[in-house]
Amino acid sequence: MKKIFSILAVMICIPAFAQISMPQPSPKGSFKQRVGLTDISMEYSRPGVKDREIFGDLVPYGEIWRTGANASTKIEFSSDVVVEGNEVPAGKYALYMIPGKDKWTVVLHKNLSYWGTGGKDYKESEDQCRFDVKPNAYPAKVETMTFMVSDIRNESCNIEFLWENTQVKFKVETEVDKVVMAEIKEKMQGVTASTYYQSARYYLENDKDLDQALEWINKALETTERYWIVRQKALILAKLERYDEAITAAERSKALAEEAGNKGYVKMNDESIAEWKKK
Repeated sequence: MKKIFSILAVMICIPAFAQISMPQPSPKGSFKQRVGLTDISMEYSRPGVKDREIFGDLVPYGEIWRTGANASTKIEFSSDVVVEGNEVPAGKYALYMIPGKDKWTVVLHKNLSYWGTGGKDYKESEDQCRFDVKPNAYPAKVETMTFMVSDIRNESCNIEFLWENTQVKFKVETEVDKVVMAEIKEKMQGVTASTYYQSARYYLENDKDLDQALEWINKALETTERYWIVRQKALILAKLERYDEAITAAERSKALAEEAGNKGYVKMNDESIAEWKKK
């Protein structure tokens, strides 16, 4: 009897399902990037080359692929976008690829429930869009499958896929100007100096109506005179080729910046004044 109790005591002390922490063969990866006013994020598993031949062997040509390991890769857009000319509503999609020697097909799929590609349950009717892109030879070997965002601009970026010696990329376009213009129009009701300033700056930087920008920057200055606001007025006047007035505004911005101890704005105004005096 004592022997039985001793064995039971030992068994109680040993966990029934002891878990050992080990590295994952294909660790999870993710990113989140703001492009203009849109957040783009991805979740994927990252297999390694591990001395294998990848495309045309481990990943066959002409077959739909989960674009990684484990569950399918997911891509999400916080607002409506255009992907390689295809309109894609805001939301999350499974990202599949069909590799080929000369072209790859990229698929955004609305069904997120599959482990991998879903096999025989996959329905092409649930695709949001498909498009073809050309693969490129990458000059350096990429051991671990990687997604990255490149060539980020206010209204577009490229999503790049890199693995082994292969690069595939596709363009995502976002809407910025229409959204900002609508917000400017809305917020012009009960306007603050900050809104006047931001709106005038947007008009200046995006080559819109400079007379309207000047009107707004003057309204901002009616409420508060700050060196950065006066600086924007100087830039607007210079772009209107009203250089004498621009120099006067820059000199005022410089004086205010000197009072505030901002050497950067002093330097910028000095450089502008020297440039505009040559006009």
